[in-house]
Amino acid sequence: MESIVRNVKDIQADDRRSLEHVVGQHLQDNQQVIIRVLTVSEAQAKSAGDAPASQPAFDVLPDWCDVYEGLSDEEIAEVEASVLDRSNWTRPSA
Repeated sequence: MESIVRNVKDIQADDRRSLEHVVGQHLQDNQQVIIRVLTVSEAQAKSAGDAPASQPAFDVLPDWCDVYEGLSDEEIAEVEASVLDRSNWTRPSA
């Protein structure tokens, strides 16, 4: 679904107060409100079942976020060292 974007300065006062109540902060004229409605899968809804009601189900991280799962501390350190080693990332200048 597409996002709905509104400039705060163009929102009528009553609607603006309602939005401020929903987001929990005052809105400034130089801000935009972006609203997206997402359909949550049954699996996401179940995994978020223990989450507080204020936490939307789409905050559940995808499986690929567990990239270090099953690795030892030494293996993780080795991966991190190779990623942080930038010594071979430069090209000779002409």
